[in-house]
Amino acid sequence: MTLVRDSDSLERQNQKLVRIAEALMRRIEQSPDQAGLAYSQFERAALLEKEVKQRTEDLERALDLLHESNAQLAVATHEAEDARAYLADAIETVDEGFALFDAGDALVMHNSRFCKDMPDVQRRLQPGVPFTEYVRMISHSPSLTLEAGETAGDWQKARLSRHTYEHVVFNVHLARDRWLQVSEHRTRTGGTVVLQTDVTGLMRDERRERERLLDRQAKLLRATLDHLNQGVCIFDRNGRLVGWNHRMERLLNGNLTERVLGLKFAELLERLDEIFDFAGSFGKSDMRAWAEKTGGRQPITFEVRRGQSGAFDVFAQQMPDRGFVISFTDVTRERRQSQALRDLNDTLEKRVADRTKALGAALEDARRANASKTRFVAAASHDLLQPMSAAKLYAGALENRVTSQSDKELAQRTISALESAEGIIQALLDISKLDSGLATFELGAVSLDSILGALEAEFAPIAAKRGIELRVVPCSLRVESDPVYLRRIVQNLLSNALRYTTGRKVLLGVRHGRGAARIEVCDQGPGIDSSHHDQIFQEFQQLEDGKSAGQGLGLGLAIVDRACRMLDHRLDLHSVPGRGSRFGVTTALARQAPVEPAGDPQAEDAGGTTHGRLICLVENDMEVAQSVTLTVESFGSDVIWAPNAEAAVALLRDVDIVPDAFLVDYQLGNGGSGLDLLDELTASFGAAPAHVISANRSPDFAAQCRARGVSVLQKPLSRDLLRDFLQSVPVPAAVAIPVGPGADYLR
Repeated sequence: MTLVRDSDSLERQNQKLVRIAEALMRRIEQSPDQAGLAYSQFERAALLEKEVKQRTEDLERALDLLHESNAQLAVATHEAEDARAYLADAIETVDEGFALFDAGDALVMHNSRFCKDMPDVQRRLQPGVPFTEYVRMISHSPSLTLEAGETAGDWQKARLSRHTYEHVVFNVHLARDRWLQVSEHRTRTGGTVVLQTDVTGLMRDERRERERLLDRQAKLLRATLDHLNQGVCIFDRNGRLVGWNHRMERLLNGNLTERVLGLKFAELLERLDEIFDFAGSFGKSDMRAWAEKTGGRQPITFEVRRGQSGAFDVFAQQMPDRGFVISFTDVTRERRQSQALRDLNDTLEKRVADRTKALGAALEDARRANASKTRFVAAASHDLLQPMSAAKLYAGALENRVTSQSDKELAQRTISALESAEGIIQALLDISKLDSGLATFELGAVSLDSILGALEAEFAPIAAKRGIELRVVPCSLRVESDPVYLRRIVQNLLSNALRYTTGRKVLLGVRHGRGAARIEVCDQGPGIDSSHHDQIFQEFQQLEDGKSAGQGLGLGLAIVDRACRMLDHRLDLHSVPGRGSRFGVTTALARQAPVEPAGDPQAEDAGGTTHGRLICLVENDMEVAQSVTLTVESFGSDVIWAPNAEAAVALLRDVDIVPDAFLVDYQLGNGGSGLDLLDELTASFGAAPAHVISANRSPDFAAQCRARGVSVLQKPLSRDLLRDFLQSVPVPAAVAIPVGPGADYLR
């Protein structure tokens, strides 16, 4: 326990110390121990006096500080009062209304402009008024203008919801068309500052500007609508007419005036019923139902007519405010043009039908002309081959009879010329067949080795005679093609290479890969410029001038090109001028047994004897008959000749001899056929080797001959063909030389 407490005031502590000192002095004076006790009490008294002195000094210092603090507090209070006065003067000078609410939303202070446009509220504003009370007073003030359908409670609730924001600015509409802009800010201490700014002038200026802009937009909209080529009507959300353009006035013959402004759509529709008629399935009731919908209208389009003179496309669409706009587009010209186009189309269809009919007739004429041309070429080829056969046989017989070397060379040149003419005629016949589509193909597995071997045997002597090394590379592949035409294709390519090469080597070989074989013919000729690659595959096209008929007329590559296209074989050419050319024919590899190509009788090896045969020749052409008889007799055999079937049967019956073989022309005249004659001769005189002489190279004809077991000698005939024919006839055991009407008939 302490006698002097720190919580006591300095005066109280000093009083306690004085009383303690006096009590101690009395005890010292009354104590029996006058020596030590007196001294001890004195010492304690001295200490107490020192402590009292120190406390007294502290008390005096504290009093000085208290006096100084009071002085400073007085100064601070004075300054605060001055600052408050200055603040009040400052906010009073502000043009806006100013109010300060503390953190507890109690009004602290405001200036005289705060709520000056609401006198009833301003009179009741005092420091300490809650913010909610302030808002309630404003919401019930007659100076506040509420929106249509809005109550004081609605306004109060919306205002208090804004009070939760840190910063908010909004406008308040007052009576007499005045406006306040209220800006509310949160202070750092949690209080609220509210500023009220009179923006009536700004709002009125903005309204005037808006009205001016709206008026300008209205004028622009009006000018735009008047500029449109369509008639336009505008209806509000209640279906009342609120606007239209001049084009609509003209369409309605001036019936749209200010008196119909605000007219209901249904009433206007009744008036339009006197002017327009609905076309199509969309009618007046459908249009009325669409307009009476309260919302969700889909755009519609339909057509109306005004009498017989006009047609209009109508388009109706809802606007964002649930009103709608209807436009009328004059499509009279388009409808008239459409009708004119329909009429023109009918006329054109009739003309096209007439032209198609005429073209069909012309096409039929062309087909007949083409068929006639084909028949003419076939007949002409046959008629040409007839005397050519005789000429070749005569030339061959002459070559064997003459003894001088010059005469033999002349005969050989004659035979060469005839063979060239034969090649040209055959090429013309092939071109005619390919162009007319009469060429028939027998696709099958063809052995390339048999074709290459036959061509090597045929062209090796020709190449050797010209000093050219012909190299044919054997190939065991089988390809899918027609054996006759594939051989002809490669034959023409190889013949061209040997004819036109300027080098010393020609190569014929095959490359294969990816399920195909590529037959190549390479030469060391002058080469062909790339600009002429298409030209050389056309008829009668030769790049070098001065070529004689014996060197060809430019038909070989044309036949190759057509045959490859019809067989679906790819034909290509690679050539370098001055170095040579490489022709290639690509065809698919075959998967079935090979079909042996038609052999060339001229390429077969001759063998056996040609003497002692008796041949029955039936030929209606005297020149061919004499040339064949002369040739056969030159080989040591004899001939019985008849001009037709009847004469042949009668002659054989008269002589009563069965010949060793029959040699019959296919076309005997008067509708007679060599095959029919052979059937008759076989039936009458028994089976014997028989050959038919013909220029027909079609697969159908070859099939007919094979079915009867008859061989074909192709025109034009040559000595080699007749020699091979005689060698194929078996030598009779005894040869009877006839001495009758037929023996000297051809002498």
